[in-house]
Amino acid sequence: PDKYTRVGKALLHLHPMILTKGITLKIAGNNRLVPVQKVTDEDFRMLACILSNNTFVTGLDLRYNVLTDIGAEHAAKFLQVNSTLCYLNLMFNDIGTNGAEQIAKALHRNETLLHLRMTGNKIENKGGMYFASMLQINSTLEKLDLGDCDLGTQSLIAIATVMSHNKVMKALNLNRPILYSQEEETTVHTALMMKNNSCLMELHLCKHEMKNFGVERLCDALYENCSLRYLDLSCNKITRDGVKFVGELLKRNQTLEILDLNSNRIEDDGAIYLSEALALYNRTLQALAVVSNNMSGKGLVALSDSMKTNMVLSYIYIWGNKFDEATCVAFSDLIKTGRLKPNCTDVDPYEVDGHVYLAELSHGLKRHYYWTPSYGQVDNKDANASLAIGAVAEHL
Repeated sequence: PDKYTRVGKALLHLHPMILTKGITLKIAGNNRLVPVQKVTDEDFRMLACILSNNTFVTGLDLRYNVLTDIGAEHAAKFLQVNSTLCYLNLMFNDIGTNGAEQIAKALHRNETLLHLRMTGNKIENKGGMYFASMLQINSTLEKLDLGDCDLGTQSLIAIATVMSHNKVMKALNLNRPILYSQEEETTVHTALMMKNNSCLMELHLCKHEMKNFGVERLCDALYENCSLRYLDLSCNKITRDGVKFVGELLKRNQTLEILDLNSNRIEDDGAIYLSEALALYNRTLQALAVVSNNMSGKGLVALSDSMKTNMVLSYIYIWGNKFDEATCVAFSDLIKTGRLKPNCTDVDPYEVDGHVYLAELSHGLKRHYYWTPSYGQVDNKDANASLAIGAVAEHL
């Protein structure tokens, strides 16, 4: 068809700098400004033919399209013949278990792909098992996102077991599996993985039904871990008793830079445990997110006070808690004195009739996880702390 011919001709006339450095071809199906035709399985087959022998397209972003298992089969064939693609984003398509099998098997022999996003494709437990098998063989993949993929207990345990001996993977996202047991077996196996793994730098365990027992096991394992820089425990069931173990970990840990505890229930006592560790012991954590944790003035003021003695902690996100006037004044003072930069928090102070209040800002740790700005690349990464701090978090 004419449109594929035009694409091919356009790629042949790229700037010489692009031909040497490589480009990421972004064909996302969710452009909010301009109506776009979503990429179908047949579209991808034609695109794969055009790109099969290229040496300049090193990234392919096909998020929010309508690729099915047939499209995944085309992607698998493409991965087998292409030797330059480093980044493949297939998030929120319609790929299922069979498609996951095809892609995972293609990665048995692929030696160039570094980053794969399968986010939001319902590959389920069986699809997760295929990726666990792949991780036993593949020795080049560094970032894998299987968040929102309906993984089950069996596949999570299999991935954790394999990752115990993986020496390549740097970032792993296992968000929102489908778990029915209340015994936290998956968290226990993840803890064993972190005790033995010395390469993983970023781990996402959002919506794992993790409770205090699980977080205690995970923290015990992390005492012996010297590689993890980013830990995401958001949207779990961690209370003040569980976050006490996190506080003890922060007193001794010398590598963790980003901690996401959003949407738990740590309350004021939990905030005080964290603030004591940050004020007196920890000097490595740079970003802390405690959004929607049922905290009030006592705990929030304690966290603001810890930033007066801890000059390393630079990003803090607190929206969704109970702000009293003491909290508003405390964070307003941090911002006015320059201790806390406006781009490094999710609140903005304003004054009405002599009283200080806090307004919400759209800043956070994973601001551009599900979407990217229509205007292109984000210049100021401070508003998205995971990108500003850890390079490994790019695109994850």
